[in-house]
Amino acid sequence: MSLTSKQRAVLRGMANTMDPVFPIGKGEIDQTLIQGVEDCIAARELIKLSVLETSEYTPRQAADLLCQALNAECVQVIGRRFVLYRQKPKDSAYAELLKK
Repeated sequence: MSLTSKQRAVLRGMANTMDPVFPIGKGEIDQTLIQGVEDCIAARELIKLSVLETSEYTPRQAADLLCQALNAECVQVIGRRFVLYRQKPKDSAYAELLKK
C-alpha cells in the first residue's frame, strides 16, 4: 500500500504530538529490535522512533531498513526521528481518516 501525499499529511499531523517509542542506538538493527517494533506497530499502527547520535545509521537508513523488515510505510523522516505506519487488517483506527 502506497500512501498519497494527503494521507501522509494526515498521519504526520497525528504523529506530531507522539513521543518516540523506541530509540535506535549504537547496536545494529537486529531481530530483537525488529520484533519489538513489530509488536508495537501491530498494536498502534502509527509509531514514532528516534535515532540516537551514537547510532551507526542515519534516520533515513533506519527507517528504510525497518520499513522493509516490517512491510510498513515511512510517513516522514525529520531530524533524528521518523514515523512508521502499517494499517491493521481489521479494526483500523486510521482507515476512515485516510479515505477522505
